[in-house]
Amino acid sequence: KTLYFFRNPPPTLLHPEKWCRGFNHFISQCLIKDFEKRPSVTHLLEHPFIKQVHGKDMSLQKQLAELIQEQQQLGSIAKTRHERIHTRRPYHVDGADKYSLDDDLVNLEVLDEDTIIHQLQKRYADLQIYTYVGDILIALNPFQNLSIYSPQFSKLYHGVKRSSNPPHIFASADAAYQSMVTFSKDQCIIISGESGAGKTESAHLIVQHLTFLGKANNRALREKILQVNPLVEAFGNACTAINDNSSRFGKYLEMMFTPTGAVMGAKISEYLLEKSRVIKQAVGEKNFHIFYYIYAGLYHQKKLSEYRLPDKKPPRYIDNETGGVMHDIVTKDSYGRQFEAIQHCFRIIGFTDEEVYSVYRILTGILNTGNIEFAAISSQHQTDKSEVPNPEALDNAAALLSIGSEELQEALTSHCVVTRGETIIRTNTVDKAADVRDAMSKALYGRLFSWIVNRINTLLQPDKNICNAENGMNVGILDIFGFENFARNSFEQLCINIANEQIQFYFNQHIFALEQMEYQSEGIDATTVEYEDNRPLLDMFLQKPMGLLSLLDEESRFPQATDLTLVDKFEDNLRCKYFWRPKGVELSFGIQHYAGKVLYDACAFLEKNRDTLPADVVVVLRTSENKLLQQLFSSPLTKTGNLAQARARVTAASRSLPSQLSAGRIKVDTMEVMRHPDETTNMKRQTMASYFRYSLMDLLSKMVVGQPHFIRCIKPNDDREALTFSHERVLLQLRYTGILETVKIRQKGYSHRILFEEFVKRYYYLAFKAHETPLGSRENCLAILEKSKLDNWILGKTKVFLKYYHIEQLNLFLREVIGRVVVMQAYIKGWLGARRYKKVKEKRENSAVTVQSAWRGYEAR
Repeated sequence: KTLYFFRNPPPTLLHPEKWCRGFNHFISQCLIKDFEKRPSVTHLLEHPFIKQVHGKDMSLQKQLAELIQEQQQLGSIAKTRHERIHTRRPYHVDGADKYSLDDDLVNLEVLDEDTIIHQLQKRYADLQIYTYVGDILIALNPFQNLSIYSPQFSKLYHGVKRSSNPPHIFASADAAYQSMVTFSKDQCIIISGESGAGKTESAHLIVQHLTFLGKANNRALREKILQVNPLVEAFGNACTAINDNSSRFGKYLEMMFTPTGAVMGAKISEYLLEKSRVIKQAVGEKNFHIFYYIYAGLYHQKKLSEYRLPDKKPPRYIDNETGGVMHDIVTKDSYGRQFEAIQHCFRIIGFTDEEVYSVYRILTGILNTGNIEFAAISSQHQTDKSEVPNPEALDNAAALLSIGSEELQEALTSHCVVTRGETIIRTNTVDKAADVRDAMSKALYGRLFSWIVNRINTLLQPDKNICNAENGMNVGILDIFGFENFARNSFEQLCINIANEQIQFYFNQHIFALEQMEYQSEGIDATTVEYEDNRPLLDMFLQKPMGLLSLLDEESRFPQATDLTLVDKFEDNLRCKYFWRPKGVELSFGIQHYAGKVLYDACAFLEKNRDTLPADVVVVLRTSENKLLQQLFSSPLTKTGNLAQARARVTAASRSLPSQLSAGRIKVDTMEVMRHPDETTNMKRQTMASYFRYSLMDLLSKMVVGQPHFIRCIKPNDDREALTFSHERVLLQLRYTGILETVKIRQKGYSHRILFEEFVKRYYYLAFKAHETPLGSRENCLAILEKSKLDNWILGKTKVFLKYYHIEQLNLFLREVIGRVVVMQAYIKGWLGARRYKKVKEKRENSAVTVQSAWRGYEAR
């Protein structure tokens, strides 16, 4: 409170000294430690000093600024440490207009784009990167490290009124946590924005603050949870043209809490890993981080030869057009430090040394697999046969994967075809063999990534002996790849942008559509806010049977189909304003997304969608002596394309393959494993599009369970420069995310709509006695609202309609009432304890007297 009034001093004072006297009296009231004598918050709000403040902030702020300046010049002001001061740049007295900046855009009198942009730009220049839009947080990427995330700041944002501190991502995490504990309901924090807007870092900070808020006695568990994000991102993030640490997968992290709010475990769900990045990257981009980290770590540990890696020319999968990869690996300290950090993550979370060793061997095996080259050979009967002219890379890969070199070569250069009950071995062309090699590398990496996630979930699951997970609550954090528009956009960008369309639709539904539907059904006269509904565009992608993804799957089933026939099919069936085909470019099509127009290159769309892995390769990999690798290809895939958590049962036929191979090929079904409950009915027909569809469904099913909290990340410029604010780029993002409309609906609308019965159940303490059980009626709701002295609420037919800030006010009132109850209980328990002690003491004294008298009588006799 002291800090608040120093920042926002009460106005209308005839003289500054008079204001100081009023201020000192108010503070003295606040600092009374005797509970019986200290006034309550409601009484403090009626203090004459507080009443002076209303509506006259600016005049007094200027007076106070002058007073402080005079005092400083006289040297009578001692420097005082106030933690809140560190959250902003120091204010300058000559910049009086800085005091007019508002933390919440809803409080603006003029609502237009220019005003909102001006506010954000002024705040960003002052390193105030967070701004509220009601209960929604806007976060501008500062592109620099800010010292506002230390434990001291975590303490500031712990169960306090939101207006007590400047906007902060910790405040959003605290709001979700307090809602979970207060209402015993799951929460969901949705972080959205373009690629490079700062979503991943925001997710880190939320996890950091939630582990602080949910402190449990198990400190090791908290440390494990904090190590999850760095580990998963090393395997799932990569450098792109617009972001050095871009998420190439979707991540939904659920933090599990006990009913009392102590963290007890965590679970990750991963979606749509961009496996194609393993084998090829666009110009100016890199492979997944882990490949560079492990290469640098093994180089500095002098273990490259142990893992069959060259020390001069890097493997093909991580080499680039500039040829500077090896130089960076050798000279960059950051890669080595990151490798040590990953080793630390593995150790803290609980991976065994054997598991980590197996992971390293598989990763280096993938790098060596990429170096296998093929050459065409002609024989008497076959003209399109391929072979491996240089067996070094083949032998290296086979050794690291613990499989036979000859068996691997045969699986890459030939394949089995079953015709009329007979097994025929056909050879692969050079191109086909290279495709099989790359498909194997992608499958190895994708399944390894899934296994790491599953292993983390096993190690972080709640301890059943201590707490029951079914009785707990979750806070889910969604960190998913941002909207992308590169110079060349392929199948991966299409999936990423469709996922972002779905997140935008979810936002629109919660912020606009559902709210305005409630007004109509409850007979509330509220201003209608127009917004851009992207439902028709989402239907164009997802509907059956004529949606884009359905057409893609249909075309993928035709062996003779080509990428050109696919684009023709799109053009013939997707006749709407969101789809167009540019003239003169055959293999391309355009989509009008919510975030703007994107042109897609359809080259390799069908191949990427089919994502085929020959059964021959699966069979060979199952024979590996590496237990982890054996497990990766013995477990089925779920409907979302991830490795199933339960371990599968491998048939005897596939285990005894080496001896069988010498006698000739055998027919082994790749799905000859134990079924898994989440497994799709026909895995052979699954495509990337179908995995994508199921992933979206699974993700939404998790999100809709919890109460949503939105964080909108904004990229202030495309050059990743600190303190550079591009007016056009920010305005574009504000427009397509609907921030202007969000400001309007939060200002005029009622974001919280609670059934009468639920409202009375939550807040009856505020107007009724604790032993009473009032009915969930309109009259009782009215009594609670009037007792709380709230304003601007409306009662509908069955629900109470509240502004976004009402919930916080009600919760604070409720916490104050419950606090009084707790103090009263403490006094009563103390009084009862004292009374019991007095009785025991009297009994002991009487007993002592009885013993003494008996002894004296005995002694006298």
